[in-house]
Amino acid sequence: MVKFGSIVDVNQPNVPYVTNGKPSDFTSQLLQNGDVIVADTAEDETTGKAIEVTGITDNYAVSGLHTMVARPNVEFARKYLGYYLNSPSYHNALLPLMQGIKVLSLSKANIAKTVVRFPKDVKEQANIGIFFKQLDNLITQNERKIDLLKQLKQAYLQKIFSQELRFAGFNDDWEERKIVDLFEERSERSPHGQMISITMGSGVVLASSLDRKDNSSFDKSNYKVVRKNDIAYNSMRMWQGASGVSPYNGIVSPAYTIITPKDNVDSGFFAIQFKMAKSLKTFQKYSQGLTSDTWNLKYPALSSIPMITPNFTEQKKINHFFGIFDDLIDKYEKKVLLLKRKKRSYLQKMFV
Repeated sequence: MVKFGSIVDVNQPNVPYVTNGKPSDFTSQLLQNGDVIVADTAEDETTGKAIEVTGITDNYAVSGLHTMVARPNVEFARKYLGYYLNSPSYHNALLPLMQGIKVLSLSKANIAKTVVRFPKDVKEQANIGIFFKQLDNLITQNERKIDLLKQLKQAYLQKIFSQELRFAGFNDDWEERKIVDLFEERSERSPHGQMISITMGSGVVLASSLDRKDNSSFDKSNYKVVRKNDIAYNSMRMWQGASGVSPYNGIVSPAYTIITPKDNVDSGFFAIQFKMAKSLKTFQKYSQGLTSDTWNLKYPALSSIPMITPNFTEQKKINHFFGIFDDLIDKYEKKVLLLKRKKRSYLQKMFV
């Protein structure tokens, strides 16, 4: 149920179908428009997640396992219950009623103890439902843009790095050059500077921007220096994509490896190549250790890996091109995050 929003049209393509059986097998379980499906069991506080059902005409729908169905016995405007029952105020009232340690469960008897608040005016209920549905539509539209941009970026990555597609004016063959000819390891140490972290999803970020506990050592005298345009990577997670170009000057844990570009080497171009499936497979092959939990790729092993290399001008052109994609994706991701925060804030303020 987590993948669905507060309102689900049963005609959506991602709604699963019962392939075996006929309606008469489910007579007592058939859903109606306005029914609310509630997750009664989960491993976390998604227990109690609610979905209001819409879109039933001449078709049939049933709820799945680990759910219960609530059918209103008073009139509600469509969509109101779906949003109200997922509001922080209502969900917080459910938390003390959940039972279990590893798996949380919610009974019909406990659901029956809760209080549902609603405007008496059905038109006001409808306006509330419409308002939140419009917010959901905006979120969905921007999430689709992100998905399309990521798909398009991936398609261009395949075509450009296979040299099937070239920018105008570039016809020279790409060379294979070992990383040792492109980057050297930065071994500078310092206890001073802003803390930097390397992530798989966002590359190099300021540690202060992450919602994590600070586990860094009090004594930072052995911490490694990172300069702008260096590539920093997690030695134990390089094969999973934990690397990126640093836009910052700062310091990182000694567990990380820092490489700095030589002349006529564009770090951004190689940071892109490092994230590609073929490169990740090679990094895994060169990593040393008995199991995946201990695999480690230090610079001496990394340095012998060959990379396909166009001339410097084409490297910069390709880096700039994919930077446009990244900026657009980042723009829409921030917009989605802002819309979700607004929605949560409105849910908190409207349903008190």
